[in-house]
Amino acid sequence: MKRITLGSLFDGSGGFPLAGALNGIIPVWASEIEPYPLRVTAARFPSMAQLGDVTQIDGSKIAAVDIVTFGSPCQDLSIAGKQEGIHKGTRSSLFFEAIRIIREMRERDKAAGRAARDVRPRFAVWENVPGAFSSGGGSDFRAVLENIARVAANGISIPRPPRGEWDNAGCVVSDEWSIAWRVYDAQHWGVPQRRRRIYLVADFGSERAGEILFERESLCGNFEASEKERQGTPADIEGGAGGGGDSVAIYDARGNGNGDTAPTLIGDHPRRVSDYTALCVGNGQLNQMSMAEQANTLDCMHDQQAVITNGKPPRKYIVRRLTPLECCRLQGFPDWWEDDVEGSDTARYKMWGNGIALPCAADVLRRIAKEVRANERATDSF
Repeated sequence: MKRITLGSLFDGSGGFPLAGALNGIIPVWASEIEPYPLRVTAARFPSMAQLGDVTQIDGSKIAAVDIVTFGSPCQDLSIAGKQEGIHKGTRSSLFFEAIRIIREMRERDKAAGRAARDVRPRFAVWENVPGAFSSGGGSDFRAVLENIARVAANGISIPRPPRGEWDNAGCVVSDEWSIAWRVYDAQHWGVPQRRRRIYLVADFGSERAGEILFERESLCGNFEASEKERQGTPADIEGGAGGGGDSVAIYDARGNGNGDTAPTLIGDHPRRVSDYTALCVGNGQLNQMSMAEQANTLDCMHDQQAVITNGKPPRKYIVRRLTPLECCRLQGFPDWWEDDVEGSDTARYKMWGNGIALPCAADVLRRIAKEVRANERATDSF
C-alpha cells in the first residue's frame, strides 16, 4: 500500500500522531511551542520533524503530507470562557494560521502541475469544543466552514442553517470537495471521561467526507481488538491497576452526583485541572487506582479532585487531586507515554488538559485511512 502521511498543527500531547500511527499513518511533522509536550513527542516520535510556532511556518516550504490535523486553541470558543470568538480572540484566531498553511501547501502542488486529486494535503481534520457552534451567535462555526471550504473553492459562501442553530452533525458537499462534522463524546469510546468535541473532516479531493465520517462500521483491522479491550472496565485499560473488591462509584468532591459521571479536562491555567470532579477508586488506598465509569471533562481551570468512596451508604469520602498519570489514562493514552521525560506536574496537567482523547482521534483517522486504501485498490490512486 502507498504510505499515508500526516502533519499535526497545535500538536500538544501528540494525540493525532499516535492516533495516526495506530492506523498505519506516518507522522511526518508537528507544530507545538510548549516545552514539555515537545519533549514528550520528541521522545515518542524521534523521526518526526518539529516545526515550532504556527505563525512562523511557511506552508510552501514544509514536507507534503496527505492529512493535516489541527485542534486550534479553544479558549475563545468555549462556553466556559468569554466566547470572544474566532476573529477577536487572541488564541482561537490561530485557526486562520492553520488555514493559511494548508492553502500554501496546496498552492505549491498546484503550481507544480499536480492533478487536482493529487494535490496535498488531501484531507484536513479539525478538533474543537462544541461551544464553537454557538460562539458569535453561530457565525464563528460558519467562518470555520467557509474558510476550510475556500481552501478548495475561493470565495464560496456557506449559509447559516434555516433555524439559525448548527446541528451536532452535518455536511457540506460540492462536486469536487466536501466537509463533514460530528460531535464525539469520549465516554462512548472506552475512556472514563465525559469529553464532547467536534471532529470535522474536509476532503479537498472528493464529495465523500460525509461517507467517511458517518460510515456505520464501528471498527476494523487491528484497532478493533484494542478498542474492544477499551470497552471493558477502566481497570482493564493498559496500565490500569486493580482497586480491590469494594464497589466503585463517582461523585463530585462535595459528595454530590449520581455515581456515574463527572466533568472535562481542559488546560489553560497552570497548576490546576478542573472545577470539582469525581473519579472514585474502590479500595480507599491512594496508591492503588481503579478508574470507574466516566470522569467529567479534564481541565486546568480549577483543582481536579478524585473522590474515593466505598460506594455504600453511609458513604465515606477521601478527596484528593488526580495524578498526572490518571489524567493520561482519562485521555486514553498508554501509561508509558511520558516515561523518561522530565517535566513538572504543572506542565503535565496542562498538557493533558489541553489534549485530545486518543480513541476519538484514532477512529476519525481510521475512517480516512480506510477511504484512502479502498480508493487505492479501486483506482490505484488517491
